[in-house]
Amino acid sequence: MPAPKRPVSRTDRHAWLITGPLFVLGVLLSLPVIFSDEVKALDHDIQFVPVLLLLAVLATHMQLRFDVRRQGLVAHLNDIPVLLTLFYLSPLLAVAVRLVAGLIWSVSTARLDPHKVTFNAAGHIASVAAANLVVLQLRLGEAGDPWTWFVLGAAIVAGNIVSLTAISGVMAVLQGPAYLPQFLRTAVPTFAVVGVNIVIGLVMLLTLHASKWASILLVALAAVLAVAYRAYAQFLRQHKSLTEMYALTRDVATTNHDGTLPDVLLARVRALLAADSATLWVPAQGRHQEVLLSARFDYQGLLDNAPTPDLFRQVVMRTGGTVAVGPKIGDAELRSVLQDAGVKDIIVVPLRSSGVTVGTLEVAGRLGERTAFGIEDQQLLETLSAHVGVAVENSRLVDRLQYDANHDALTGLANRRRMLEALGEAMTGRGPREVVAVLLFDVVALRQVNDSLGHAAGDKVLAEVARRLRGLAPQGALVARVGDDEFAVELRTATADAALTVADTLRAGLRDRMVIEMLTIDIDTNVGVSIYPDHGAEPEVLLQRAHVATHAAKSRGVVQLFNAGLQSRSVRRVGLAADLQAALTSSELEVYFQPKVALKDRRLVGVECLARWEHPVHGQVAPPDFVAVAEHTGQLARLNGVVLREGVRRAREWADAGRPLSVAVNLSARTLSDADLPLQISELLDEHGVPADRLILEISEEEELLSGGRSLSALRRLRDLGVRLSVDDFGAGSVSFADLSRLPVQEVKIDRTFVQGMATSPSDLAIVRTIVDMAGHFGLAVVAEGVESELTLGLLEDMSCDMGQGFLFSRALPYDRFESWLQVQTDADPTVAPAGEVRWLRAVP
Repeated sequence: MPAPKRPVSRTDRHAWLITGPLFVLGVLLSLPVIFSDEVKALDHDIQFVPVLLLLAVLATHMQLRFDVRRQGLVAHLNDIPVLLTLFYLSPLLAVAVRLVAGLIWSVSTARLDPHKVTFNAAGHIASVAAANLVVLQLRLGEAGDPWTWFVLGAAIVAGNIVSLTAISGVMAVLQGPAYLPQFLRTAVPTFAVVGVNIVIGLVMLLTLHASKWASILLVALAAVLAVAYRAYAQFLRQHKSLTEMYALTRDVATTNHDGTLPDVLLARVRALLAADSATLWVPAQGRHQEVLLSARFDYQGLLDNAPTPDLFRQVVMRTGGTVAVGPKIGDAELRSVLQDAGVKDIIVVPLRSSGVTVGTLEVAGRLGERTAFGIEDQQLLETLSAHVGVAVENSRLVDRLQYDANHDALTGLANRRRMLEALGEAMTGRGPREVVAVLLFDVVALRQVNDSLGHAAGDKVLAEVARRLRGLAPQGALVARVGDDEFAVELRTATADAALTVADTLRAGLRDRMVIEMLTIDIDTNVGVSIYPDHGAEPEVLLQRAHVATHAAKSRGVVQLFNAGLQSRSVRRVGLAADLQAALTSSELEVYFQPKVALKDRRLVGVECLARWEHPVHGQVAPPDFVAVAEHTGQLARLNGVVLREGVRRAREWADAGRPLSVAVNLSARTLSDADLPLQISELLDEHGVPADRLILEISEEEELLSGGRSLSALRRLRDLGVRLSVDDFGAGSVSFADLSRLPVQEVKIDRTFVQGMATSPSDLAIVRTIVDMAGHFGLAVVAEGVESELTLGLLEDMSCDMGQGFLFSRALPYDRFESWLQVQTDADPTVAPAGEVRWLRAVP
């Protein structure tokens, strides 16, 4: 199942790219007005300031919404006081009144984000300055003069054009130009509201011109209208809720016959309650399997999972009552569970049929930063559930839900659950001279397609792969999607060789180029094959061994048939467990050091500390092998301690010798679950007198890192300690730039496979360039691993990559050889900084 599509956006601080020029524009537009001899005197205008400021504040807080033929029209009244200030106040006072009213609105609504406040302030200044300039050039007459009406109207229109242009610029910077057409389509009709505001403002101007005391009547009229609109808005909401509920109830009745009820129901419920997700859950009962379907705000179609823990649904099933949890409501323990899941609030109501609870209906994550579900939302959802419960109990609907539970929503293929069932059935019913084969296809570089072209393009690639597999698969074969980018084909055939022939044919058919949105994409797959009964007697085992074969196929580039030797490495790891414990006790493990060089000036800035193990029998043991052994035998903390202690000790020695180098140590996300880790690192740094920012912890990309919890808490404690944090092998794992926005890291290391291929592969070059550019926008340092040629180094320097690491500078070396390399490679000139400068680049064998 692909991840829900989320828009790629930059942080709010990039709004300064528009805010700064907007301030400058406001100043430039104000200069002709300020230095004009026709500007009104301050003493004459000051008496109108309190009344006009009050009107500006009231207008800023009033936002009217009207629904016309199913179209929502939002009316802002800010133009009315601006029109009055243009007539009664000097240009500077007009700007000041608009600016102060905007600041009062920000404070009163707790919208104190500095980027937003400064942008709004710049927008107020520029828009009013543009209006002032129009007034200065065209000149005002008396209040009753039609020319004055035209000038004031033109000034208001000019100010709104400046505001609209500024907002469009911010949207283009933060969310990309693709959002502008939709924004402009909704923004342009608001100029009709501007026209209405101009007319109302002119009426108020004429009224005030007739008598200054009329301001009291205007304020009273505004208050009455506000009360009336509030009643109208409440009536409108109630009417809309009743209309939507009637429409939903009608659709429940009609779609009960065509099997589309889950799609209609969940989409309507999510939209009606303005929720991030709506979920329908029906537990397993009798011959019917469990059904769990969700509609998400950012995903078209239905997902077969939910963003909320199953605990809430189990509580509702146990108690039979509604569960509502939010920032200020609900049980404290449930609030904690919900917070850990990253969901703001939730309402879960029981689905009942004939007095029996048959499932649950839930909404989660009320859209909007300052809004949450209330008692009215709970009552509405309970009312809806009364209608839905009966429909869910209907056998035809349950059959449809069962189909959805066994099929992938994106591709329409069978899912993993259905594949395992089909495998079991095929094993039982195979002929005496048949074998059951599982062909597992892993789509290569799908993540790069998602990152480069967006998740919509990735979804189209997956859908096309599914279509081709369905068309190419032999008759009687079952095609399924069993993972994010994994497809499986189950078939009966005569021999394993025949299965390999089918796999080769399918792989060749999938290799044909795909055209996605006018772009031609080359897609390849890694294919692993497992056979029943040779490779397993259970469906799960057979699929797992197909996974093992697929993993081996990644390095060999051929269709790989499973064999016992593919698991020998794992078996060997088990035998190393006792030896590793002895090696840690007797200090047999050695720490090697590999230089990290600043590419801008070729200066040595730090080293990465890497553990190496020379086994007395097996010889040099690969780090992935003994690290995996350490993880599974509970010795990972000891292993990390050895490397950390050696790295910090050497950092102290280099600092004493006048070479203050940073030291980087690899940690797995699993290590971060140790609550004592930050304290241990703090004590180690204090023991050797090494500043915390001299230590860099490189965290591998793992799901545990993204899931938050203890790992994220440990990262924050380490950051507060002053330790620098880096994401290792970025681009090859599951961490995206969206995830980096919530991870307290200061550095990313580009995976070596992209760096090594960038000199010959345009796609790898594009990926590296994208990572460097995006990391720069996030304020993160970038380290390129695997720098092995001068051409690669030149490309990295051209794209302003911060640091490099690889064989072009040096391999990882033991301490003595590293010291020798350091003496040869660094300049002895005392004018050079202590860290030294790499004078020439030579690989060290």
